[in-house]
Amino acid sequence: MTGGPNGSAATARAGPRVAIVGGSLGGLITALQLRDVGCDVHVFERSRVPLEGRGAGIVLHPVTTRYFEEHRLLDLDRVSSSTRVLRYLSRDGSVLLEERIFYRFTSYATLYAALVRFIEPQRYHLGSECTGLAQDADGVTVWFAGGADDRFDLVVGADGVHSSVRGWLFPHVEPSYAGYVAWRGTMDEALLPPRTADGLAGALTYFVADRTHALSYVIPFADDDVEQRHMNWVWYRNVSAGGQLDDLLTDAAGLRHDMSLAPGQVRGPSVAELRQAAHGELPPPFADLVGASRNPFVQVVVDIEVPAMVLGRVCLVGDAAFALRPHIAAGTAKAADDARTLAEAIRGPAGDVVAGLAEWGPRQLHLGRSAAARTKDVGTRLQFAGTFRPGDPEVAFGLFAPGDQNFPATSASAT
Repeated sequence: MTGGPNGSAATARAGPRVAIVGGSLGGLITALQLRDVGCDVHVFERSRVPLEGRGAGIVLHPVTTRYFEEHRLLDLDRVSSSTRVLRYLSRDGSVLLEERIFYRFTSYATLYAALVRFIEPQRYHLGSECTGLAQDADGVTVWFAGGADDRFDLVVGADGVHSSVRGWLFPHVEPSYAGYVAWRGTMDEALLPPRTADGLAGALTYFVADRTHALSYVIPFADDDVEQRHMNWVWYRNVSAGGQLDDLLTDAAGLRHDMSLAPGQVRGPSVAELRQAAHGELPPPFADLVGASRNPFVQVVVDIEVPAMVLGRVCLVGDAAFALRPHIAAGTAKAADDARTLAEAIRGPAGDVVAGLAEWGPRQLHLGRSAAARTKDVGTRLQFAGTFRPGDPEVAFGLFAPGDQNFPATSASAT
């Protein structure tokens, strides 16, 4: 056996030796959970620098924050914003409906910074690209760019929608375009246009029209500055596959991207068309926000579903297994639940990886399929069928069931 990026293999450990491929949110959450049940965990991230988020806002779920609260690691009021109002606007900007909720929101950058600080540096390997794996009854060999290899008891694919691990396990599984994209952006809350501040502040706000919808909520800008917050917005627009989508995803240098364009990469004419369309289609508070936001960016909405979560001693978590459409706000929560239940399963049979995976895989596969079906249904209602009705309890945010994204009214932050 050749020493991998982490040096020579550990010879003394309390539990299985685990390689986590992918150092984003799902990989970090999984690493912390497995480390805490005694696994010798190493995270391998291909990027040479700490990750930056393009997703902007994230709706938190109690299952996502449970680890922090149990270990009293974070003050949730510092790393998240919250609202108790869900609001729907009419086309003219008037309030169509309001409901009581208790949702928490954060940003990718804030959550990533919070997670990465709790993993020991010697366990988190930037610039480590995994290029292949081979497994047998006793373990898994992982190869890395540059020719190194290393041996593990368990490999976890946490490498997102572009997952190499998924490609090695299930090469026939490809992302399937849903027929629409998410335009996204953020703006400093202190700089919001007056109609935006009046119409959107203090609530999770929706506008639903024929084959389109938009929403907004406030997120923390940085976890060390609770006073500075940004308004995060998303506008879902149908884009035909083929030439129309190709044109949108081609940047100023002529490079066609596959699933997203980062802030600053979208071509000027596309941004100009977006802003013009906003003033013709969205309520004034949303239209002003889209028009004033710098560098809006694009994410393609796709579906990914694997036939199994486990193959031998290799498993998948989060988006590597199921890319959930954003409409039930369950993507990060699904990764957190995958991580927590995996740790419980590995710990349960005295660290027996094979037995633990056999217990864990079918249960998480069922959850992934259920969540995927719900989010496809909501997306169809909103973007194509026109059957979405504001206030429908079946379309509320939630991982396990509609509405379970709400935090308990008596929940307290960690100190």
